[in-house]
Amino acid sequence: MVDVILGLQWGDEGKGKIVDYFAKNYDVIARFQGGPNAGHTLYVNDKKVVLHQIPSGIFHSNKINLIGNGVVLDPVTLKKECDAVAAFGYDYKSNLFISERTHLILPTHRALDKASEVSKGNDKIGSTLKGIGPAYMDKTGRNGLRVGDLLDKNFTTQYIKLRLKHQRLLDNFNFNEDITPWEEEFFEAVEFLKTLNIVNGEYFINEKIRSGKKVLAEGAQGSMLDVDFGTFPFVTSSSTISAGVCSGLGIAPQHIKEVIGITKAYCTRVGGGPFPTELLEATGDFLRNAGNEFGSTTGRPRRCGWIDLVALNFACMINGVTQIVMTKADILDSMEELKVCKSYKVDGNEITTVPFQMNRLQIEAVYQSFAGWNSDISKIKDYASMPEKMKEYINFINNYLGVPVKYISNGPGREQIASC
Repeated sequence: MVDVILGLQWGDEGKGKIVDYFAKNYDVIARFQGGPNAGHTLYVNDKKVVLHQIPSGIFHSNKINLIGNGVVLDPVTLKKECDAVAAFGYDYKSNLFISERTHLILPTHRALDKASEVSKGNDKIGSTLKGIGPAYMDKTGRNGLRVGDLLDKNFTTQYIKLRLKHQRLLDNFNFNEDITPWEEEFFEAVEFLKTLNIVNGEYFINEKIRSGKKVLAEGAQGSMLDVDFGTFPFVTSSSTISAGVCSGLGIAPQHIKEVIGITKAYCTRVGGGPFPTELLEATGDFLRNAGNEFGSTTGRPRRCGWIDLVALNFACMINGVTQIVMTKADILDSMEELKVCKSYKVDGNEITTVPFQMNRLQIEAVYQSFAGWNSDISKIKDYASMPEKMKEYINFINNYLGVPVKYISNGPGREQIASC
């Protein structure tokens, strides 16, 4: 049996904490897509730690953690993460496994990412410059190198061949930055990676499923950044939705049971692209500062706005979401008025569907207003104890989406989650 946890907005929904919270109920936690542009923030022994590629179940010593073939892996970032996990006293060597089909991010991928983004000028898409896009391009272009290739005696030859191809592309961009230090760091990290548990990921995870183990598939980024269904071209390069679980881990759809979608009680976005409910005044500043809305990977300030139920309903539909976890509800504790976007107005017409190309349209968000609950909810553990005004807010969202909010995160702590 496989359950899925993924983001329903533009990423940064708080997936790391939620996976960590649910991990105790599962035997295997598996990342199925994305790369080191994803930052999953957890608090371990009241200390903040950010994971970029390692599944968020790593801090449960008796759990198996698998990096699936749908991920693009940066060995340098992975080594740093492993060092951080070890510093907390956890043994990653015994419970971290990596699929041999997982594609590698090379130093030249990072260079290509930077060169391409710089060349776009004012049309930048907001790339994190981690080499994600170029690595996925090599994957679909059938040029990439994979973790299993590290065990081949001809790996260096394969690397040089691909590097030469990349260099020709970099020459076209007039990119002259010396990446020698990146390469030295890369090959040192590659030697480290070779000491980890490299497995045939699809046989590995299917054997666990057949033996009755419970698997939690962990997504990165958010559904509105999906390469097919997101706000293209302002998207990531992988399939961030539940369908990506099957191709990113090598499991059949019949094994998927629950799809747990995560949304904030409001909405944020990093980088460029359409954002119909964005708040460009004091309320947006309040949400950013109160919610500490700065990228866990990049440190960039996040754009903030009201919750967008049109986009959220779309995300629930394409993912087959069965239950919702709402995060950062406590950030709204002191607000006098709350709003939710219930429809879009485009060319004078009110619609409740996500348009094909949002950035080509003038979209006006149509809101439903609610009175704030004006009370501290950080210690609440169940729905019955929530303020009545908060229940009105949650009930409206439940009814609109037709999917229940089952859990509400009301603080950064591991156990600060209320059941509904």
